[in-house]
Amino acid sequence: MKRDLDNLVLQMHASGMTYADAVREFKKRFILEVLSRHRGNQCKAAEELGMHRNTLSRTLAELDMDSAQIRKGIRRPVRSVRPSAAQLQRPNLQIVNSGR
Repeated sequence: MKRDLDNLVLQMHASGMTYADAVREFKKRFILEVLSRHRGNQCKAAEELGMHRNTLSRTLAELDMDSAQIRKGIRRPVRSVRPSAAQLQRPNLQIVNSGR
């Protein structure tokens, strides 16, 4: 993992990315990963990140990240779109006529 991070830093520096932009991008990606693990729940994400929920909310605003949009993107499809439990449990079997 350290090697991957080293390579990423080299690529970012070589492309001319500033330190501020690199830190901003890292924060966005890291926070988005934690939020997605907690399905957009800011309280749980803030706890894992080791910060207060208000600090996370303020950080999201500073990074121009819309928390409502994040939650909307993480949500499962509505019930009518999801397959039912019976459909998931039943394999799709086809009966083949053997000619007997």
